[in-house]
Formats: sequence, structure tokens, C-alpha cells
Amino acid sequence: MSYLVKGAKCCSPVNQMHKVTGPLWKAHVLKNILGINEQQFKISRTSSHLSSEKANSYSYVIVGAGSAGCVLANRLTEDPLSTVLLLEAGPKDTLLGSKRLMWKIHMPAALTYNLCDEKYNWYYHTTSQKHMDDRVMYWPRGRVWGGSSSLNAMVYIRGHAEDYNRWSREGAIGWDYEHCLPYFKKAQTHELGPDQYRGGKGPLHVSRGKTNHPLHHAFLEASQQAGYPFTDDMNGYQQEGFGWMDMTVHQGKRWSTASAYLRPAISRPNLSVAEKTFVTKILFQGTKSIGVEYMKNGQKKKAFASKEVILSGGAINSPQLLMLSGIGNADDLKKLGIPVVCHLPGVGQNLQDHLEVYVQQKCTKPITLYNSQKPVNMVRIGLEWLWKFTGEGATAHLESGGFIRSEPGVPHPDIQFHFLPSQVIDHGRVASTMEAYQVHVGPMRSTSVGWLKLKSTDPNDHPIIEPNYLSTERDVWEFRQCVKLTREIFAQKAFEKFRGPEIQPGNHVQSDKEIDAFIRQKADSAYHPSCTCKMGQLSDSTAVVDPQTKVIGVENLRVVDASIMPSVVSGNLNAPTVMIAEKAADIIKGLPSLQEKDVPVYKPKTLETQR
Repeated sequence: MSYLVKGAKCCSPVNQMHKVTGPLWKAHVLKNILGINEQQFKISRTSSHLSSEKANSYSYVIVGAGSAGCVLANRLTEDPLSTVLLLEAGPKDTLLGSKRLMWKIHMPAALTYNLCDEKYNWYYHTTSQKHMDDRVMYWPRGRVWGGSSSLNAMVYIRGHAEDYNRWSREGAIGWDYEHCLPYFKKAQTHELGPDQYRGGKGPLHVSRGKTNHPLHHAFLEASQQAGYPFTDDMNGYQQEGFGWMDMTVHQGKRWSTASAYLRPAISRPNLSVAEKTFVTKILFQGTKSIGVEYMKNGQKKKAFASKEVILSGGAINSPQLLMLSGIGNADDLKKLGIPVVCHLPGVGQNLQDHLEVYVQQKCTKPITLYNSQKPVNMVRIGLEWLWKFTGEGATAHLESGGFIRSEPGVPHPDIQFHFLPSQVIDHGRVASTMEAYQVHVGPMRSTSVGWLKLKSTDPNDHPIIEPNYLSTERDVWEFRQCVKLTREIFAQKAFEKFRGPEIQPGNHVQSDKEIDAFIRQKADSAYHPSCTCKMGQLSDSTAVVDPQTKVIGVENLRVVDASIMPSVVSGNLNAPTVMIAEKAADIIKGLPSLQEKDVPVYKPKTLETQR
């Protein structure tokens, strides 16, 4: 603005003074002063407002610096002509620029600390679940740079190729496997090197476990003794079977999207990032999105987008913000007194999640992580990690797992296993009490579907979350299978030298009725909420965004995160969310979609058998 002020001085009335003398001079000055009438004052105020708006205007405003938002911030600022403002409700994931000082986030083994800490976590809870003995379920979600990729267990699973082909059939045209695989690869650098399925040049580093723990080997051997195949890459040609899991761990540290995408872009002059900034409303002119309103340091502020506002808050925050801003079911919005911008009944509907249960076995040898969790050993492990990012602190220990089909006729795996050489109680909020190992097991494509709605017009009020768990007979049956099939694996010869009594469910739980009761009492969320702003065709009344990720019925507004999945994928959600953001970035830039045709995918020789 300084050059405008200097220019203004050149034509001020005072500079004309030498041309006029005496009374004429006084009259001239008075006239000039009084000439600044009310109309010009209004223009001045409007001009000032516009200047202020322009100063706080960007090409894109992205809400949420999580798994998707960090990707978009990086990719959209690759164009130096595009300016981006990235707004995050939580804090940075470093302290004084140091990851070591924020070891609770960056030490892989410390992951349970933040799952239970409101500082970095939205700390959501569901309604009481009527099919689960009226239990209220705990849902941690990331509220920090990196979002849930700064809180999760770092398991990198893409899901099955058929998940994406199903998306296409459900209306997400252009999101089939051949159009999604290239974006998984674009995002990734796998430590084993690139191939037909793995990437080798992407920002997201993916590695395999390094502990070589005997219980992981026993689990993989037992699964083969039970008749299941070994797969050397469950993200590649063959998901079905058991093998070593990929993890978003790099050089002994959690490799969140903040590390992979945000920090490398943070010095770009066209990227602005704000933390502890809570977006409360999308601003509209008619049905055109023009910016957002947010709270920062107790003050209400606005930021404007000349091109688009992009919501990347996740499967709870994104639909909540849409509804608070007048986009959702008109009847629900009117009841709360929210002016309706667009009647879009699918907002907050179609909520899907993965439920899982822990099957736990006592270990007869002192080789589990039980000793590592004693205070003296935790200090030793922590110091080694702080010194050189190695040792037991450098892994989340979920290093092996697998995918199987629940019964004959199922075309691709619908049950997932994560094996852990330790015991977890209540999300890690209760300390382990004995030498034990466990498997996290659950169905991948449950038929129970839920919803979320606003509790009030206060953005600080968490929405009402109703996942509707175990509301179908099919889901109950699948969980029964999960317990029975896990017990069969744990009973194999490979576990003989380690196997003690079953802790959970316990040998007293045998009948279907007893297993069902155990599931109702002990199953918990796998932290994979999704599908609440589903992608689909304009003809689908439940769709919220179109296949270009644009919110239907309004302009200049997109949603890019796990909420736009038409249906939940068969696996963990972080890798697919990063892929969604990579693909959406190309769509936003107007680039043609990457595509890889005819990439082979494993199919069982026969569907007449379960394995």
C-alpha cells in the first residue's frame, strides 16, 4: 500500500495551494475539504473493506491440515500462480521446529499417548449403541498438523482393487482401480523399490518392520499351517493371505502427511498455514462459496477464496461444517434455525466404519512387549529413540497381518487381521497386565450404516454420531467368524511353544450366543469413519459431491477427504485418503487423470472354498 499513499500525496489539495492567494485560497481549501462528502466517505469505506478482503484472499482456502489437506496444500502450490491458505484447528506437530520435543507424535511406539490426549485429538464419542449393550464408543480423530496420520498406527493398506471398481459402479466414475493405482504410486516411495504396484519417487515413505520378532514369525507360519497363502505384498498383486505389513515409518520416525507433504512446501511464498484456527462457517454469495469464517485467538475472522474453498476436515468435521453453513437436509437445518443454502440430504448420511475385536492369548515365554512397558525399560527405549531413532521405539509393532474371505462365495477378502506381540486394553488407556499377544480382527465391508447430525448451531458442539454398529444379522455372523477363524490360527503348531490360556474371549466362551455376547461387550472402532459426503452422480439423491469432488448444487466448493468415499474400502483408510487427495489435486488443476490399464490382480482359483 505504501506506493499508493505516496501517489495520493501528489494530488492533494495542499499541493495546489501556491496557485491561489488570499481569501480565494481559503475558499478553495474549504471547498476541497467540504468536498469530501458523505458519498465519497462511503466509497472510501467500501474501498478500505475491499482492500482488506483482497489482503486476506487466496486462490484456495483448505480447511484441515490432515491426511488430505497437507497433500492438497503441497500439490496446489506447485503452481507459483496459485496461493493457498491452509487452516488447522489443532497445533503444529513440532515444538520449536523439533520432532524430538514432540516425541509423543513422532516416536512410532508412543502412538497410544495421543489416542488418549485431547490436545491433539477431537476426542469424539458415539451415541450409546443399542446392538452393543448400549455402550458409548470412543472415536479419536486427529486435531494437529497431519491430522489422523499423526495419531494412527501407521499401517499402510490400500484396500482391494475391487473396492475402487465398486466405487465406479456406485457412481464415482473415473475412480476405478486403473485410475486410482497411479495415484497410490505417485504418492509413495517404498523402501523395497518401485514395481508395477509400488511407487519410488513420492513424498510418502513406506517401510517394513525391522524387529524380526519371533511372535510375528509364529503368526505367519501358523496362518500357512491353517491353509492360507503367504503374500509378499498385500498392497500389490495379492491382498489375500498373510504377510508383512507396510508402515508409514521413515528412518525410525512416524511419516505423517505433515512430514511427507506439508513441511517440504512450507517455505513456498504462495503457501500460508495457520494452526489453532477453528473454521466455523463457509461464506456464500447466493450459492457461490467465497470464503470461510474462523476463530483465531478468541477473535472471529474471515478468509476469502477467489477460486475454491476445499474441505478436508475428515468424515466428521466436513459434513458438520457443511451443515453449519446451510448445506444438508433442509428439514434438519430449519429445525435448528440455520438458513438453507442448498438442500442436500446426503450430508452426514451413509456413515461407515470398521469395527474390530481383540483376541488375546497368554504367552508362556517372556518375549512380548510386556517388559518393554515397565518404566525403567520405557526410559531406555525412549532415550535410544531420542538419540538415534532406532530400537523398539522406532516401530508401532503391528508388523504382520492378513486378509481372508469369511466364507465360500465371497469374491475378495472381507476380514482383516493385525497381529501385535502385546496386549492392548481399552485403546491403550489401561496398562498391559501380563505377557500376551493378540490379533485385531474385524469385518471389512459391514452392512450396518449410520449417520451424523448437528447437536446444535454451536460449532464447538460435537455432532451426534450414530454408527449403528451390528444392526444387521450379516454383521453379527461375520464377527462370529472372525473369532472362530482367529482361534483356529492361534491353535496351530507354530504357536505351541508360546501358547498359554486364552485371555479374551476366554475358554468359557464357545457357543454362538456366548461369542455374540463377547462381541457386543468388547468390539471397538478401528478408527475408520468414512462416507458421510459420498461421491456419486447428480441423479443420486444421497450423493454430496460429484466425481470431480465438487459439492453438488453450489459453486466453488469441494470436499476432499475420507468422507467422499462412496463405500468403505477393505482395509485401513490413511493410504486411500492420501490417494484421494493426490487424484483430486490433478482434477482441481485441470489435468487429465493418470491411468494404468490391465494391471493384474489376484483372484482365487475357486470361490467354492473359503481358503
